[in-house]
Amino acid sequence: MNFPVVRKRRLRKTPLLRDMVAETQLTAADLVYPLFINDEPHSRIPVASMPGIYQQSIDNAVIEVGQALELGVRSVLLFGVPSEKDQEGSNAWFEQGVTQRAIRELKRQFGQDLVVIADTCMCEYTSHGHCGVLMDGRVLNDPTLELLSRTAISQALAGADIIAPSDMMDGRIAYIRDSLDDAGYDDIPLMSYSAKYASSLYSPFRDAAESTPACGDRKSYQMDPRNAREALEEVLQDVQEGADIIMVKPALSYLDIISQVRQLTRLPLAAYNVSGEYSMVKAAAANGWINERDVVLELLTGIKRAGAEIIITYHAMDAARWLLKQ
Repeated sequence: MNFPVVRKRRLRKTPLLRDMVAETQLTAADLVYPLFINDEPHSRIPVASMPGIYQQSIDNAVIEVGQALELGVRSVLLFGVPSEKDQEGSNAWFEQGVTQRAIRELKRQFGQDLVVIADTCMCEYTSHGHCGVLMDGRVLNDPTLELLSRTAISQALAGADIIAPSDMMDGRIAYIRDSLDDAGYDDIPLMSYSAKYASSLYSPFRDAAESTPACGDRKSYQMDPRNAREALEEVLQDVQEGADIIMVKPALSYLDIISQVRQLTRLPLAAYNVSGEYSMVKAAAANGWINERDVVLELLTGIKRAGAEIIITYHAMDAARWLLKQ
């Protein structure tokens, strides 16, 4: 029998051989851990729809970040959950706001050992739950830009390492970039939620951040899941406006978009493994339907293989523990 000269199984025989030729290596340093910070003293409130995730006070967040660093997770993404909200979301840029205080404390505790990314949006801070100025049921684009820039400057002043606009208003990267530069923060990078889809997978996040819209939805400013070319246009616009890092959100339903964006630009590319993706895995694992460890590592590896160097994921702590034991 004439066997082929090339036998792919030769390099699959042992774990060491497989590791030697692996094209994609997932590490804890690739992961960003999202945190929900509230105003309640010494609190740690479980998010019912996201097992293992908490809405917590700054002091408890410091403890969890310390644990993350020990595991090799070196970056966090902060979402503030203020005790008071108003129509314009003024706590978003308040110097003593929960996010600003959290940034200052995390940088005081961990300094350059930790990358603190500040989510820059209005939805957690507005009483109506939308990502900008709401008038007659419409989110107004240009008036929102001024509020976003105020928020970005306050976050930079507090010590954030990266500003991450997630609102999906047109022109916000250029507006925020100019505002930061004028305020003396020209060295602060922008991680843009460039291709952020109006996904049904955000529901658990909205429980955690208390940001469900009181009226309507976000389809007039977040992207239509049916569109791919539009995502590339959004990315190119953000690159031209001065984004330093590009993001695709969600990740698992949009691996094709991640791959196309990776071919489009050489900028660092992030992908957000969102709350619904996390919770589905947790639910299946709790029912004994899947091996959680194996599935999580496979999914995160798939996101990286698609082209993302940075993976924002609620699995970060567990994944880092599992990677240490490999």
